[in-house]
Amino acid sequence: MSPTSKAEVLDITGREVHISNPDKVVFPAPGITKLDLVRYYLAVADGALRGVAGRPMVLKRFVKGIEQEAFFQKRAPEKRPEWIETATLHYASGNSAEEVVVRDAAALAWVVNLGCLDLNPHPVRAEDLDHPDELRVDLDPMPGVDWRQIVDVAMIARDVLADHGLVGWPKTSGSRGIHIYARIEQRWDYRQLRLAAEALAREVERRAPGLATARWWKEERGESVFVDFNQNAKDRTVASAYSVRPLPDARVSTPLDWDEVPTCRPEEFTVHAVLARFADRGDAASGIDDAVGGLDGLLALADELGPAEKAPTSRDGSGRRAPTMPLIEIARAKTKPEALEGLERWKSKHPQVVKLLGPADVMVDGMRGSSSLWYRIRVNLQHVPEDERPDQAELEVDYDPWKRAPGNH
Repeated sequence: MSPTSKAEVLDITGREVHISNPDKVVFPAPGITKLDLVRYYLAVADGALRGVAGRPMVLKRFVKGIEQEAFFQKRAPEKRPEWIETATLHYASGNSAEEVVVRDAAALAWVVNLGCLDLNPHPVRAEDLDHPDELRVDLDPMPGVDWRQIVDVAMIARDVLADHGLVGWPKTSGSRGIHIYARIEQRWDYRQLRLAAEALAREVERRAPGLATARWWKEERGESVFVDFNQNAKDRTVASAYSVRPLPDARVSTPLDWDEVPTCRPEEFTVHAVLARFADRGDAASGIDDAVGGLDGLLALADELGPAEKAPTSRDGSGRRAPTMPLIEIARAKTKPEALEGLERWKSKHPQVVKLLGPADVMVDGMRGSSSLWYRIRVNLQHVPEDERPDQAELEVDYDPWKRAPGNH
């Protein structure tokens, strides 16, 4: 579409929201335009607002389409309607950010018009930024893990939450995993929240050895489901309920009933399917705000489990972690395709090594930069005989994510 295409003006609860380039195709395969996306969020606003209303939000903007990397904007745009609310968050680094707070459907449409496909709120309310009201369980599968294993771990996580006084509300992540949220009283700080989440992760691992892991270091996880407790840290956000994810089929992070979880498939929940589902049955998480629990049980579990095992430190005096696995780094790249091209070049040089690698031995990490992601690829040589392991060589792609662009200081 031409950038000069006329804006669509929507009247939403008495507020005018201008949708620029309304006919721009955002998802080519299902033919979803920007205006279609806005209308989707308005149709599911009751559920989407249950996940974001009153929460500061990082704006994850796909201004160049789903094929390109999003950029992360913590600070609210200076040019915004007077009715867009903000809250200022302060971080341990000493930095602060005045972030957008969505309260209603009009504000929801406004952030979607900025290019936000998925919504990324913090687990706190604007009225009390120091005390979270939500514990988030992010089940992140390692390569080689099938969906059935993720479902099994989700059911175990539900039981661990219930055994410690919390009600879990599941949803598909809209990508490869499952999220489980639990509302909590606003009595604990972020440090306590993360400790409680880590205790939950360790207990899930204890109940499901080999299926789930709480291991922080990726190379130590194997083919298991990582219970990512660090999503409860102060600077982290997670795609909320009814968020549309940047996948070609316009997949949605969809709340479920627990009896749906064992037989669900994430690809079933696309924008069109969720519109029909929501119109037919409403929000599966409609009761989440009435199921508020506490962290006392999980914090007692943390005391019972004791401190988590720490990785050994390097002998060079730097204080850095000493890897427990034989790792080599292959690429650092600005984009994922560039990183993967570097990996293919490396594979072509080491075909005999490639035959010995397991699915989880190739680690592709999206690393958060100042405003966007960059990509790192490492290979774990644990399954390669020691005398056949290639040495660390020059990177196939050697992007410096910390190099300042000309003119930036």
